Amino acid sequence: MEASFVIIGGGISGVTCAEQVYALAPQESVVLITASPVVKTVSNVSRLTRHLEAFDVSEKPLACLEQKLTNLTVVRGFAHEIDVDAKIVRLVNGAEVRYKRLCVTTGGQARMVAQHPLVLGIRDTESVRVLQGKLRGARRVMIIGNGGIATELVYELEGLEIVWAIKHSSISATFVDPGAAEFFLSRLEGKRKGKEEGEEDDDDGGGGVQDRKPEGGACGSALGPDWHHDMLLSSGEGHSSRKVVILEKECWLDRLLSPEEAKGEETTGDWPVFVKLSNGKVYGVDFVVSATGVEPVVPKVVSGQSMALAMAPDGGILVDDRLRSSVTHVFAAGDACTPNWPLAKHWFQMRLWSQARTMGAYVGRSMLADLKQDEGEDDALMEFAFEIFAHVTQFYGYKTVFLGLFNGQGLGTDYEILLRVTKGREYVKTVMQDGKMQGALLIGDTGLEETFENLILNQLDLSVYGEDLLDPGIDIEDYFD
Repeated sequence: MEASFVIIGGGISGVTCAEQVYALAPQESVVLITASPVVKTVSNVSRLTRHLEAFDVSEKPLACLEQKLTNLTVVRGFAHEIDVDAKIVRLVNGAEVRYKRLCVTTGGQARMVAQHPLVLGIRDTESVRVLQGKLRGARRVMIIGNGGIATELVYELEGLEIVWAIKHSSISATFVDPGAAEFFLSRLEGKRKGKEEGEEDDDDGGGGVQDRKPEGGACGSALGPDWHHDMLLSSGEGHSSRKVVILEKECWLDRLLSPEEAKGEETTGDWPVFVKLSNGKVYGVDFVVSATGVEPVVPKVVSGQSMALAMAPDGGILVDDRLRSSVTHVFAAGDACTPNWPLAKHWFQMRLWSQARTMGAYVGRSMLADLKQDEGEDDALMEFAFEIFAHVTQFYGYKTVFLGLFNGQGLGTDYEILLRVTKGREYVKTVMQDGKMQGALLIGDTGLEETFENLILNQLDLSVYGEDLLDPGIDIEDYFD
């Protein structure tokens, strides 16, 4: 089998790449290789700004994608190796697929804090189904990590005790500052099954959040947005509808203990596994969720070329500003790649589904332009896509928008913060440097994302406005639209 374009991986980035090639050149043949029986497809796309869009992600059978993209053949199998000299992708089952241009979109796998039957990594829908199975009858779980998956899990899980171990001094620190964490904390403390915003809490104190500070008093393919919707994340019947969240801050996993090994520790209860944290505390739990990020997954490459496939220290394939790897005619996108070009001031990689989609569309255009250049045609399909970091998600039930250097990334201490906070409603933060907006964090339905994106990109001097920039009595959109 051969095709003009071969894509390895059926996640958001790979499917978006195939869709982009079909939209621009439906006459070109495409083969998509995936080990999964389903592919990730994007629907209900809503463009909020030039660079920010919200969308749903669903899983579809392979045949559905072939029906939609008539130039596409989906091959079910595991890509074992890439022979870049012969331009062949070899599958474990012995099949071979020849390509003119190849794109690796194999995504990432959950970074595991330990290899143990009772340590679960959350990365894709299948791992969430495993989680659902383990939750049945569970009394206590430990979640280790402080990023998006950990944040959403702690909020969504019901009917059990959750020990949340984080290495930072505040929750959700991968994304938000301590002030925003406090804003979120009130929602986490108030959430219980069946409780709506504003409902009085008539519980007897059995639920809520317990902040356990350290000793000494120091304070595959990825899941898409809203992955937890329509999924029952509860311990099941017979357990309290309230949950308790125990926060263990500034600590990490020391080691796992068997029930026998835990007998010498200060802990009680009949638990299948015990977790000893770096602060010395030991918890018995039903299982552990490892939510500490992802590691790129890349097929083995065999090559006689003098220049081998260059890899980044984080395990990703190094790519240039056209998402080309160091090997001729081999591209990479999404979690499998690492940028190796001078980044725009307000953009950086975080291996999120929004970036996977952007990269997928961009690499589709890039591969097509590269092929047309070989055929003597004009390279007119390209436009740079990485001007500003822009991501929207839901945290603790709030719409949450991240723009530019939303936490002052790379600015050192040479910046100031403007804040507008309405408890339970909105949290607006802008990062300012020399009177110019460098980033923003918008929690709640603020309606400011388009204006702030433009202000970050245009770098207008806003010094004259001072703190009035966030005055709720001023319609800022009228000034800068």
